[in-house]
Amino acid sequence: MRPRMLRTSLATLTAGLAAAGCLVAAGPAAAAHDRPPRHACSPAVSLTGYSDALDKTTYDGTYVGNLSALALALDRHGAVAALSDRSSLFRLDARTLEPRGVIALADENGAALDSEGLVADRDGTYLVSSETEPSVRRYSRTGELLGRLPVPDDLRTAPEGRARANGSFEGLTLLPGGRTLLASMEYPLDGDPADLVRFQTWQRTRHGDFRLGAGYTYRTDPGLGVSEVAATLDGRLLVLERGFTAGVGNTVRLHLADRPGHGTALRKRLLADLADCPTLGATAGQPQPNPLLDNFEGMTVTGRSGGRTDVLVVSDDNQNDVQTTRFLALRVRV
Repeated sequence: MRPRMLRTSLATLTAGLAAAGCLVAAGPAAAAHDRPPRHACSPAVSLTGYSDALDKTTYDGTYVGNLSALALALDRHGAVAALSDRSSLFRLDARTLEPRGVIALADENGAALDSEGLVADRDGTYLVSSETEPSVRRYSRTGELLGRLPVPDDLRTAPEGRARANGSFEGLTLLPGGRTLLASMEYPLDGDPADLVRFQTWQRTRHGDFRLGAGYTYRTDPGLGVSEVAATLDGRLLVLERGFTAGVGNTVRLHLADRPGHGTALRKRLLADLADCPTLGATAGQPQPNPLLDNFEGMTVTGRSGGRTDVLVVSDDNQNDVQTTRFLALRVRV
């Protein structure tokens, strides 16, 4: 999808959700660019609204939860694809978030995946990362396994490589232009510093497949891991860092990192700590620094409006009674 189509197809996502009664709206952001927006999480990020409408629901016999990734389905319908880490890929209405379809994914042996990252490619196929091997696989729009991308030996889960179990490819994004795919590791490799995680890229060939590209390093805040990464329309990276402390709750911070390609170490700056967002009446089933917070894992850019980037975020409830499947609509100045 061309950038202009992206901006127009889902630029009204927040308004549509609010009109449908699905999103608890936060009201318009301030028009002036030189003052903090209304309902601000920080000078750079405002909360447009949130929705718990899908929490503890089922669709076509499948539990709608455990959501770990979001992507825009690049077609004229402008749907949102939501990926469960239990191998279910949902198609959600872009205005109401109501499920409109679900397909089951599987590996080469027919087994379920620990699916964590998602990209909707321009040809209608899906790229899905798993944090167990780790892997990146391509699926048809109907869920048929089409192939698998190469992974550097060093990034494989121990003992084959240096990645920790369930700590590798957590995020996945496609840079503008569709030529560079990027996966983010959640935690450091064995032997790396405690705050250093690896990002791996692939480059699209003229035949449409992907070959290994450059690797990058990214420094997390102390005690946090990278739960998701999403490319902005200018090619920089929104990086969601997350952690959990029993009895305290989640820490969730949104950073902006360099566009890959300008050195191997990606610099970052903090956009917002989501604990500083307004609650808008949200409630939590367990202790949290802010009742709006939960285990946020999925994120996608949905367009631009008023000079800001619109971002949709979703939490993974782990099918746990004290956690919530919650969508946040953010407006970000990058």
